[in-house]
Amino acid sequence: MLLTIDGFLTRDEVAHLRAALRDAPWVDGRASAGSLARHVKNNEQVDDQSPTGRTLANQLLRKLGAHPLFVSAAMPQQIQPPRFNRYRDRQAYGIHVDGSIMPLAGTDRVMRSDLSATLFLTDPLDYDGGELTIETDFGAQEVKLAAGDMVLYPSSSLHRVEPVTRGERVCAFFWVQSMIRDDHSAAYCSIWIKPSSRSARPRHRTIPISCASRASITTWCAAGPTSETPHSKGDRNPGGRRPR
Repeated sequence: MLLTIDGFLTRDEVAHLRAALRDAPWVDGRASAGSLARHVKNNEQVDDQSPTGRTLANQLLRKLGAHPLFVSAAMPQQIQPPRFNRYRDRQAYGIHVDGSIMPLAGTDRVMRSDLSATLFLTDPLDYDGGELTIETDFGAQEVKLAAGDMVLYPSSSLHRVEPVTRGERVCAFFWVQSMIRDDHSAAYCSIWIKPSSRSARPRHRTIPISCASRASITTWCAAGPTSETPHSKGDRNPGGRRPR
């Protein structure tokens, strides 16, 4: 699965987030990386325990819960509250795989990371480099989207962020534990065409969402990241393939 969602945020919503992030407390991004990833990670992140980080995360959670394409494509059971990062001055994130099991923020529970998401908050003309490069069955896919657009991809994929050589790249990112764990099964919920370039945008056909499904995710998102949600445990082997 490699799916882009165009216009997830409006220009006004992007401007609101960028203004709020301007004075946010930024910290070394390696603090949240695993023991292996921290050796290849070089960026900055907003302190997710800060008032700004929590407020903006909850705003995006509410937006996610009310977005039909996101809900039908990701089938979210749990969502890790979004975080925010930035790259500048040749900062980059080398090749890595996201952790398979993550603590669920604000709780004593964990969640399985099935899908990773990057929400672009900077216009691509405002910076050079910074492509999100994802290894897929069709080869490496470079993703550099317009501000307000989002990409979803398997957390088990090898991926990296190329060095930013001019300007500043700001994004939100988060992980999803999906009710449908197998990418092949997910195809029954959302059909897409993988893009080979920025100009080749994927087309979508999605099934309707039941009222019960939408009410469930919207209620949880509106309540914030510490709400009770069902969860299950799983793991991903070091080779990146999911157990069946």
